[in-house]
Amino acid sequence: MSQLLRSRSALAFAFATTVLAASAALGQEPLRIGVITFLSGPAAGPFGVPAKNAADLLTEALNQGSQVPGYGQKGFGGRAIELVYVDEAGGPTKVVTEYRNLVDRQNVDLVIGVISSGDCLAVAPVAEEMKKFTVLFDCATNRIFEEASYRYVFRTTTMATQENVAAARYVTEFFPNLKTFSGVDPNYAWGQDAWADFTEAMKILKPQSQIGTIVWPKLGAGQYGAEISALLGSGAEVIQNGLWGGDLEAYILQAGPRGLLAKMPNVMITGETVIERVGKDLPDGTILGARGPNGAFAPSNALSRWFNKAYRDKYGFSPVYASYHMATAFLGVKAAYEKAQSASKVKEPNIDQLIAALEYLKFESPAGTVDMALGKGHQAVQQVPYGTVRNVDGKVTLTNVKYYPPELISPPDGMKSVDWIRSGFKRP
Repeated sequence: MSQLLRSRSALAFAFATTVLAASAALGQEPLRIGVITFLSGPAAGPFGVPAKNAADLLTEALNQGSQVPGYGQKGFGGRAIELVYVDEAGGPTKVVTEYRNLVDRQNVDLVIGVISSGDCLAVAPVAEEMKKFTVLFDCATNRIFEEASYRYVFRTTTMATQENVAAARYVTEFFPNLKTFSGVDPNYAWGQDAWADFTEAMKILKPQSQIGTIVWPKLGAGQYGAEISALLGSGAEVIQNGLWGGDLEAYILQAGPRGLLAKMPNVMITGETVIERVGKDLPDGTILGARGPNGAFAPSNALSRWFNKAYRDKYGFSPVYASYHMATAFLGVKAAYEKAQSASKVKEPNIDQLIAALEYLKFESPAGTVDMALGKGHQAVQQVPYGTVRNVDGKVTLTNVKYYPPELISPPDGMKSVDWIRSGFKRP
């Protein structure tokens, strides 16, 4: 009997030891992050791959530890991270399917991703349905948090309203006698939002100005002959330009030889990404934005300098704003994860603790301070800059750079952008 009891005790001890060992191993498993970005198609080169590069760089540096200024702890709160990639190319239906696969089959712990505004609008309600912590790192449509309220979805970068109100303020300042402006925007969520915000802002800031024309090419059109002809005939002095990625590059290469860019300065809301790729084709006077203080507009601080140098050393060219947006998303989640650890005194915060930590959080990124101030703490605000191209010895430089603070370009929390603009930008 005593031998039987000893055997049972040994078995019980072995079982308990196995459970404890398994639990310890589980606690050391990497945090799996699903990353959605364009890996193929015309948006991959200027946007998707530079964003992936940033994700790879940040993962490598964070897992090594003591590399990223201000974020010395390894991984997320000491826990290593690993990435599972999804190609965003293919449209909203395909992206939603891939998102569900990330959650159901790949068992990711959280998702960082999505560049296209149309894809964001499709993914956000699915993330909410599946109760999966999701950070939108790039897409710009203000409709995400103005038409719905999300618990599990965040966006750590600026949105269309901020970027286009800033553009309108820049045009008003540097074209004081402006009479006519036109626009070219892709005909889907981002383009529609961008044009609406820009024109509504111009009605307040420059009410005597008139719209010459607006052209709506399809996303991914690639050919812009008819649109360029319409813009040339519009009598505009300035053109608001919401094209992005491969579409913007194709437009520049087609519009330049016809004299459009030199005759009518284009305010390229997403233009920073073209500097290295087709910058030689930009005439003096072109106005560029970077969807926040990214790229050439990034602050000169230790974190920004580290990111720019580490990226150039690893890939041989400078990071564009999509790279900064991805890095910002990673560091925002890291900051929230470690805040949740500290506040809750736990090693592995649960999703509720992570949500609470990221809501209304202020954190540092290569683009400066990010404030999760809108969308009930789920939408970031930052200053938004613009600058004017001047070619010096064949290299694009930016002059007349202006930074517009959040209070001049962002609606109050809980107020729709269009209502705020039409009120004359009033704040409570």
